[in-house]
Amino acid sequence: MHYAGVGCEMDCILDLAHRYSLSVIEDNAHGLFGRYRGKPLGTLGTLSALSFHETKNYTCGEGGALVINNPAYIERAEILREKGTNRTRFFRGELDKYSWVDIGSSYLLSDILAAFLCAQLEARQRIQASRQKIWQRYYTKLLPWAVAHGVGLPKPPTHCDQSFHMFYLLLPSLESRRALMAHLKYHDILSAFHYVPLHLSAMGRKFGAKPGDCPVAESASDRLLRLPFYNELDQGNRTG
Repeated sequence: MHYAGVGCEMDCILDLAHRYSLSVIEDNAHGLFGRYRGKPLGTLGTLSALSFHETKNYTCGEGGALVINNPAYIERAEILREKGTNRTRFFRGELDKYSWVDIGSSYLLSDILAAFLCAQLEARQRIQASRQKIWQRYYTKLLPWAVAHGVGLPKPPTHCDQSFHMFYLLLPSLESRRALMAHLKYHDILSAFHYVPLHLSAMGRKFGAKPGDCPVAESASDRLLRLPFYNELDQGNRTG
């Protein structure tokens, strides 16, 4: 998962996958237009998932996209998309009729939502520049305070071009995060923690996971705080 739109260390991951004949699936919900060593995020693994949820840089309210980097999976993806039928092959003239051949569902985006999304993608340079400006202002203004109070700020590696999806703080402790959230709320500024580690979720526990299995993820989960971050945010906004 390219968290916050900053690429994972894909060289290491792809090398490991190659050694053990594994497929790599990128969760690129945060990372559209981000890059890892000059290569677009979402193009490095076998498959990649994009998100156009309302909280993402580019949105149509819900929905997403599947990026297929291995041609061997294209036909199966078409069948899943077409409610389990080979209808796409029929439209290409490869079959004289189509039928139900596999599992599937209706994953199609409506035309009006697609048009709403397309207009944003066409304006991607302006949107990305705006988000970069917001991110940089947060970093510049908060850096002295963060250093003085032992608060971590995002530090994207130099070989990663981030998508400027979010700005977060890594507080020293769970208690300090709670205190800061309360302080911000008092001043009508929305903030939020972000995730529960998957291994501590109900499903993760069904697989046998337990607290302490992933100490770094657990520690970050307790201390991470997201600040307001959206395309129209400016110096005059007070809420997220």
